[in-house]
Amino acid sequence: MNFSWTIFIDLGIIAGALLLATLIRAKVRFFQKYLIPNSLTAGFLILPFYNFLAPQIGLNTDGLGNLVFHLLNLSFIAMSLRKGTIKGSGKRIFGMTVTILSEYVFQGLLGLGLTFLFIATILPNLFPSIGFFIPLGFAMGPGQSYAIGKGWESFGFQGAGSIGLTFAAIGFLWACFGGVYLINLGIKRGWLEKEQVAIYKKKGIRTGVYSPETEHPVGARLTTETEAIDSMSYNVALVLVVYVLTFLLLKLLTYLLSFAGSAGHDLAVNLWGISFIFAAIIAMIVKKIMGALKITYTIDNGSMTRIAGTSVDIMVAASIGAISLVIVSKNWLPILTLGILGGIVTIFTLLWITSRIFEDHQFHRTIMLYGAMTGTLPTGLALLRVIDPEFETPVASDYMYATGLTFIFAIPFILIINFPAYGFKTGNPVYYWITLAVFIGYLIFVSISYLLLSKNRAFKKSGHIWLKAKYRDN
Repeated sequence: MNFSWTIFIDLGIIAGALLLATLIRAKVRFFQKYLIPNSLTAGFLILPFYNFLAPQIGLNTDGLGNLVFHLLNLSFIAMSLRKGTIKGSGKRIFGMTVTILSEYVFQGLLGLGLTFLFIATILPNLFPSIGFFIPLGFAMGPGQSYAIGKGWESFGFQGAGSIGLTFAAIGFLWACFGGVYLINLGIKRGWLEKEQVAIYKKKGIRTGVYSPETEHPVGARLTTETEAIDSMSYNVALVLVVYVLTFLLLKLLTYLLSFAGSAGHDLAVNLWGISFIFAAIIAMIVKKIMGALKITYTIDNGSMTRIAGTSVDIMVAASIGAISLVIVSKNWLPILTLGILGGIVTIFTLLWITSRIFEDHQFHRTIMLYGAMTGTLPTGLALLRVIDPEFETPVASDYMYATGLTFIFAIPFILIINFPAYGFKTGNPVYYWITLAVFIGYLIFVSISYLLLSKNRAFKKSGHIWLKAKYRDN
């Protein structure tokens, strides 16, 4: 029979790598010390297989790229469908949005500045949009970085999709090692409460596996009668219906934008690249409708968290496995330079901003935002879970709702993301100046918003990267 096995072969290989990575994390202290996610380890385990052995047996990385794109969207839907409230949290959500946008600005300006420095000196033929891979790979994640990178290949940027995944992998490394560094720094300098320190030092969190003597927490609850429909089936069905609605919405937008000519077509391509935002918005609308019908009680937060977690574990492993080492080796200098400096700038700017802009749970927000701005939303959740395992603080829900608001403010960023590529293709420098003007506009907006939110804390103890609690109210 002529059935396709490719997707299940890819999933089976990833599954085997995840199981092996789980064993490694449970037994090897290095992986425990730095809280390296099993999905990251699994990705590096399959990376050489897909680069060297898989092509010899008729496998390629196309299937992995598809998994990266779709699973990120599914994870956003599942997290957006979780029950919750945002009552009284408008200022916190706006603060999250401003911080996210500020990282887009800092990462984007750094990337573009370094790119044009390379072009002016040692790499005159470097593709001018490569600097955008810092915010794409770090702040937006592998799905967006891969999708937009694939679009740049039509501009002549060979292997851009794979390079986008490489930046995402570097971001994940920053998230792991940098995240653990920040948590330890917070403990050492008293930025973290004592009870949170005790949680962090639990052995179960370090090994990644609960011991047989430990009472295992409940990961999901039944909201439906199993003889009618399994509760997990019901929650998965909700996620998939939202995803189909997202697809139909994007198809409609693509059709409408086609009337705007080539500019509309390019915008439509970029909208598909950030489909996770539309997926989250549709999920929120569906949840509102279910609330009006008084049936949100059928949604189980635990099940949605498991769906999101499964999606992200597979997605992260697939994103690293899909990296082409040949393409990376040809661009190693700009990739290494942008990746290292991008991580350093992200750490320092987040510590400065979050300790001054927020009035509650400053360190929790720092960890959440750092993980999301170097990896993905679930990476941020994983780091937050180290110090807030039950998500008792409003940090996670604030970030979720901030992503919807961020999308509105990020539209100009989306519109100009291809402008350096246009300038490169047409030889018209106007596109470069428009890009710079938009970033200056963002810089002015986030600066004013920062001053309004932080008030008298804005420049207090300006010589300190972190504003301690005793200085915030003085």
